[in-house]
Amino acid sequence: MTKSIQQRLLDYQPPHGLLNDKVVLISGASRGLGRAVSYAAAAVGAQTILLARDVKQMESLADEIVAAGFHEPGIVPVNLEGAKVDDYSVIAELITERYARLDGIVLNAGILGEMAPLGSYDPVTWARVFQVNVHSQFLLLQALLPLMDQPDGASIIFTSSGVGRTARAYWGAYAASKFATEGMMQTLADEVSERGKIRVNAINPGRVRTKMRAQAYPGEDSLTLPEPKDVTHGYLFLLGRDGMEAHGTSLDAQVKN
Repeated sequence: MTKSIQQRLLDYQPPHGLLNDKVVLISGASRGLGRAVSYAAAAVGAQTILLARDVKQMESLADEIVAAGFHEPGIVPVNLEGAKVDDYSVIAELITERYARLDGIVLNAGILGEMAPLGSYDPVTWARVFQVNVHSQFLLLQALLPLMDQPDGASIIFTSSGVGRTARAYWGAYAASKFATEGMMQTLADEVSERGKIRVNAINPGRVRTKMRAQAYPGEDSLTLPEPKDVTHGYLFLLGRDGMEAHGTSLDAQVKN
């Protein structure tokens, strides 16, 4: 029996050199899942571009990647909460000048906001969450899509969440923003389907030992959770040749509990 795309992703073991000669941008690359995906992509040959606010953290990651013998990453410092439309054009120009193309984008940057009922949710926090989790992704995609028309195809991955598919009480702006993420993924996937060169998917990393998870579940024993590096195989599957059949899908990086 042929395995489903979801099962193939769960079972995936990235081969050496999977992303050789590929240029991949990862947002939210300075810590947590974004940092782990950046390192994992570099380890299988990608030329990575790290995009985040924390320059020191990105420089530290770049040093680790170089010390391991992989391609030196590019670093793009940007505060997605405060960036203006023109700032995204500058990012696109910088990438065009240095790399001329993009083979992959991992849209991973995000903030939690607050855990609170909608009736008392702070409107300013709501706006901040949507600015980082939704609007910045839209603006980044709009600026970078022209770089992704590659003959061998390209991949865009949205980082989703379980509460972006089935909402739960008190998840407020984060849940709503992740529903928007799923909708943006589906819209873009349908728009580029006729061209057949750009694959667009969303992946839910699941329960992972990150700072954001600790904020949402302060009483949880983090040692019971997998580390970010343990779920990067799903991202590599979608970025590389083995995930070519996936398009317009919402997938999970872990078996659901």
